[in-house]
Amino acid sequence: MSPFRILSLVALLWLAFTVPSRADAPTAPKVVASVKPVHSLAAALLQGVGQPKLLVDGTASPHSFSLKPSDATALSQADIVFWMGPTLEPFLVKPLASLARGAHIVTLIEAPGLRPLALRSAGAWADDDSHQDGHPHLMPAVVGGAADNQIDGHAWLDPTNAKAMARAMADALIQHDPADAARYRDNLAALLRSLDALDAEIGAILAPVSAKPFVVFHDAFHYLEARYRLDGVGAITLNPEVRPGAARLSQLRARIQASGATCVFAEPQFETALIGTLVDGTQAKRGVLDPEGALLPAGPDLYATLMRANAHALAGCLGG
Repeated sequence: MSPFRILSLVALLWLAFTVPSRADAPTAPKVVASVKPVHSLAAALLQGVGQPKLLVDGTASPHSFSLKPSDATALSQADIVFWMGPTLEPFLVKPLASLARGAHIVTLIEAPGLRPLALRSAGAWADDDSHQDGHPHLMPAVVGGAADNQIDGHAWLDPTNAKAMARAMADALIQHDPADAARYRDNLAALLRSLDALDAEIGAILAPVSAKPFVVFHDAFHYLEARYRLDGVGAITLNPEVRPGAARLSQLRARIQASGATCVFAEPQFETALIGTLVDGTQAKRGVLDPEGALLPAGPDLYATLMRANAHALAGCLGG
């Protein structure tokens, strides 16, 4: 056998034993995310590695969501599950215990550095029920204890909380998939820079209307109000699936008139007839705010698109 053929065989044998086959190559972690904003942050961190699975898609609400068989399968096969916590996604409490026992469950309301806020009651809020003194009511970030049902789960509506969530998510991804650690760190750095820029952009949009009072459909915007010192004065309902009674509507209507509320905001996936009932005969206008991106396509760009859309909706209605 010629020396050339011997060298060729040696090279082929070396490649066969040193280059991993497709079957042996590391696979992307199987990641499940509960709601669209969480999924968006996860998708940004996973770019170049894989794609997360979204549970609450389309216009569905996490307050009343039911798992489909495909969702149950995804949870049973998941390596990592990102969710906010039991207040926002009560439908996940039992499935996480039964279906996702082998997964790393990351409860993002507990993310280090995240500042959780207390749930407020529906109806008109007194000044000390919100943030108007500049000091929002912070809650201990303990999920699984007595404070569970008092924590507002919509924490992503403050971009500084979104940064804390992203860091916790990146840590979980790196822990599970150290081979792609450099990619996750690069994606996290890019995401944090974009969140800082987004925070400044939204602050500039909302500063001119920060003193204008308004009412929301349900109390999903506490974090947005607290971050940008907005003047929310009440919510039509605490649970968007439950229609408020006549007494609450009467209380809110009085609050709208007394406070000079500029706008009453609906949400895209819920009925708007109540908004008409409240604003008829008052000075208030109608607008739409969306806490979760109901009408937006899921993906890494959803979070920034959602935050900008809400900022422009507030500025347009309150400043118009």
